[in-house]
Amino acid sequence: MAYFITGATGFIGSSLVPLLLERTARGRGSAGEIHMLVRESSLARMQERIDSWAAGRPRVRARLRPVVGDLHEPLLGIGEEALVALRELGISHFFHLAAVYDMKAGDEVNQLANVEGTHHAIELAQALGAGVLHHVSSVAVAGGHRGLYTEEMFDVGQPLEHPYHRTKFEAERLVRDTATVPWRIYRPAIVVGDSRTGRIDKADGPYYFLPLLKRAAQLPEWLPLAGPELGHTNIVPVDFVAAALDHIAHQPGLDGQTFHLCEPHPARVADVLNTLAEVAGAPRLGVTIDPGPLAAVPRGLARAAMALPGASSARRALLAPLGIPDEILAYIDMPAVFDTARAQAALAGSGITVPPLSSYAGVLWEYWLEHLDPELTRHASVASAVAGKTILVTGASSGIGRATALLLARCGATVLLVARGAEQLEQTRQEILAEGGSAHAYTADLADPDSVDALLERLLSEHPQIDVLVNNAGRSIRRSVALSYDRFHDFERTIALNYLGTIRLIMGLLPGMRERRSGHIVNVSSIGVQTNPPRFSAYVASKSALDAWTRVVSSECIADDVHFTTIHMPLVKTPMIAPTKLYDRFPTISAEQAAEMIAEAIRTRPKTVSTKLGTVGEVSYALFPKLVDQVLSAAYRVFPDSAAARGQRDPAEHASAQQALFARLTRGVHW
Repeated sequence: MAYFITGATGFIGSSLVPLLLERTARGRGSAGEIHMLVRESSLARMQERIDSWAAGRPRVRARLRPVVGDLHEPLLGIGEEALVALRELGISHFFHLAAVYDMKAGDEVNQLANVEGTHHAIELAQALGAGVLHHVSSVAVAGGHRGLYTEEMFDVGQPLEHPYHRTKFEAERLVRDTATVPWRIYRPAIVVGDSRTGRIDKADGPYYFLPLLKRAAQLPEWLPLAGPELGHTNIVPVDFVAAALDHIAHQPGLDGQTFHLCEPHPARVADVLNTLAEVAGAPRLGVTIDPGPLAAVPRGLARAAMALPGASSARRALLAPLGIPDEILAYIDMPAVFDTARAQAALAGSGITVPPLSSYAGVLWEYWLEHLDPELTRHASVASAVAGKTILVTGASSGIGRATALLLARCGATVLLVARGAEQLEQTRQEILAEGGSAHAYTADLADPDSVDALLERLLSEHPQIDVLVNNAGRSIRRSVALSYDRFHDFERTIALNYLGTIRLIMGLLPGMRERRSGHIVNVSSIGVQTNPPRFSAYVASKSALDAWTRVVSSECIADDVHFTTIHMPLVKTPMIAPTKLYDRFPTISAEQAAEMIAEAIRTRPKTVSTKLGTVGEVSYALFPKLVDQVLSAAYRVFPDSAAARGQRDPAEHASAQQALFARLTRGVHW
């Protein structure tokens, strides 16, 4: 018994080949040789996959035979010599798995791979006199059909609006109408990663929504969400598809039949999202809203409305930051219900069933986090953006500044470290040097105008081109106005560093940036500017002044290609908040997470970076200022002045359960 497979190293093929190899070990007949189509340019990748399948077993390796060819060529581009050898060997099972599954791909790509590729596969199967041609199709052939779609059904006049749906339909028609060898057709549902390992080749389909769930995990998990009813879907793991394909392919008497490799009971899209939200630690969609009258709108008319220029632009602007392709929105819902009676009958007694998504959702999530999360590539992207650049970081001796300097140096930047404390600053520099990075340390008090001027003189003489300035140094004071009547110097101190000193440094570097027509200034501001928390009048006022100055000056400099970014940083676990013991039980982000935010801002150069809660606070105050005042007044009563604010020390000071709960509900705000 010999096999020929197209798409052997693809997603389903990679799971099918090991099952074919195991058939001998399972006592179900000799698996024989497995001949696998591969482009010459992909031979190295094929050899790597063979190494993993064989795992040091020479006899297994001898049965895995790459066959050089091309899906786009007649007879799959197989040479005459190889063709004769395969014909003499006798191919019992010809598996055609190679195809394009990418909802973003256009007509030409889908046509070449899915239709022309299938035509050439049929040609070769017939030339070899294959025992059975196993064609892996897709439930996509049902297109926009509504209602029950059985395994006997094929062309029922269903709408086929997407290139993928249309080409999979045309490919299946070719098998039905032109194949002269016995054939079997398999229609998998939406295939996700292995239910045991989570392995998947690339993020597609439901995986596009995982970054959104990861972001939503920053919100309180108990927060009830509402959204539109999104219809139904059908999801199966790749190990089920491969096992079902292997089993049905070797059962006698099933030629000329089609099998739906689907979940017998389709799931609501909302339930799928909630299952994934649970493992992601994100809020669940508690209420789904019936679209009501919109359901009566013809599907074609609704899609036409969605395609209008204005709607399309707005949709892309909303979805692009979330990584959700605009093309897939119209195909979230599967209007057809797929009958699986024939497949279940063929699998009876095998123990091969579709596991419930809830049993392996956590495995899918963990694999995605470790291998496919777009954030994994950010360091490489940051490195390409900052490598070879000179970046000045203030407040670099500890906390956010130190973490930022270390991260940027690891990404290839030359980092200029500025802070008051020489000893800690030198420690940061030595740590960067020990890791092979480049750093220079400069002590300065940015609240002292003379010290800033002296710093600028040294910097500009030693580093004529400073590409990026990260204004991170700052002073925070948490003290109510009632305790500040005789402490006017609190306001002077915060203004001196957070506003005047920062501006003085910017204005010293700005002329060179404008002259070179290149530069980026990142100001680390605070979520407090957006949420106005009580007891931070001195701190928030100084940061607000810097924000306002930046908004004005940035418009004057944009034509010179000098950009400003303001980061409204949430509460961060740093030495600056250590005196306020209440914060020990508050939810915070780490200095390293804050550094990631800064690095990403340097890479993308946005106008502002804010948390969702910060934006909500800002919008709420603009719309309902009196209501927000009442909420802030309640917070003022819940969170008293700390012992440090009163000039005292209280080792027993800690946040109460009520305070900790309030802080969790308003994650990131410093009360």
